[in-house]
Amino acid sequence: GGKEVGRGHYPFMVCLHTGFLIACVAEVWLSGRSFDAPIGFLWIAVAVLCQGLRWWVITTLGSQWNTRVIVVPNLPRVTGGPFKFMSHPNYFAVVLEGIALPLIHNAYFTAIGFTILNAALLFVRIKTENQALMQLREQPNGV
Repeated sequence: GGKEVGRGHYPFMVCLHTGFLIACVAEVWLSGRSFDAPIGFLWIAVAVLCQGLRWWVITTLGSQWNTRVIVVPNLPRVTGGPFKFMSHPNYFAVVLEGIALPLIHNAYFTAIGFTILNAALLFVRIKTENQALMQLREQPNGV
């Protein structure tokens, strides 16, 4: 009974995240930058913490987890786990990961470029999710 909303931005999100991973490797390879252990290990720690937060989100959402915006009528909003502390904890993890992952090997351009493009994507994505939740609340049988 779920309905997908915001389908238009999804292909951009897939391309952005795929391009991000490629750019992390390509920038380091093309620039010949070396690994700076003290700074690199700091960013590895941040990236690992991001993965921990992501898995906390996924386990909290359970069967409701997916990468699309799907609204299911009469399904209560998840407010436990990391959602007690913020509305969009996975996006927080993605933002930090978008900085941490490339900086492990000093890929500054990738970190900056992804952060800017991801901010634009998240502006659209969060707006879409919030509008979908508002529409759900306005339905006669909505939660």
